[in-house]
Formats: sequence, C-alpha cells, structure tokens
Amino acid sequence: MRNFLILFLSIMSFVSFSQSIEGVWETYNDETGQLKSEVKIYKKDGKFYGKIIKLHNLEIPYEDAKCYYCTDYRKDKHVMGMEIITGLELDDDGEWKGDDALLDPNNGKLYDATLWLKGENKLAVRGYVGLFFRTQYWKRK
Repeated sequence: MRNFLILFLSIMSFVSFSQSIEGVWETYNDETGQLKSEVKIYKKDGKFYGKIIKLHNLEIPYEDAKCYYCTDYRKDKHVMGMEIITGLELDDDGEWKGDDALLDPNNGKLYDATLWLKGENKLAVRGYVGLFFRTQYWKRK
C-alpha cells in the first residue's frame, strides 16, 4: 500500500507539473517562422507573468529594441527583461486569462489575453481587442 501511495503521488506531481505554463517559451515570427524571443512565464502572488529573457533574429540593432510605442511605464524601455504578460489567472476551464494582460512591444498595444496548453510543450497565446483576436503558438524550451 505504501509503494502504491508513493507511486500515485509521484504521478500526480508529474501531471501537475506538466500542466503548468511556467517555464521558458520560444516565440516565433508569424510570417517567417523564425525564432523571435524567449519568454519566461512565472507565478507571483498567485498570478502569472511573463518577461522576455532573450531576443533572436533582430531586424534592428540590439540597443534599439525598445518599446517606443508603449504608453505606460514601459515607454522607451528596452524589451530585454520587459514584462509582456501581466496578472493572468487560471480559470475553471484550465485557461489563463487577464484583461490588458498581453503587451506587443512592437506596437505598444495591450490586449486581453487567454493562454492554454495544447499538449505539454505547445502554448496557445491569444490576444483580444473586442471580438477580434490573434493566436500565436509558442514552444516550450
């Protein structure tokens, strides 16, 4: 019985871990498919946040990679280390959601967000403006 309990708890902890969005995710350019950045998603005070930890295949010099169009505290800040996901909460459907929770540093716009796992290593990231949305798929690193 004790061995069964240990096995059961080990499996449950593995399943719980595999269902988390926490970790490092690779983002890709929608048009070219090229690796664009790496985003670390983490949990803080019961909510989920994500920040850029690495940039790839920049079309501009690294030092110019700033959020020029942002209108909040991120205006003109370098995108490296920038929080682009803020305050997501896990709902009963197993999706992480938040209002004005997703920033596109290329245009400075904030989007309502819904994230969900499509398997252990693929994350759907959807940004909304009203009824319109766009979905990107990120890969776990």
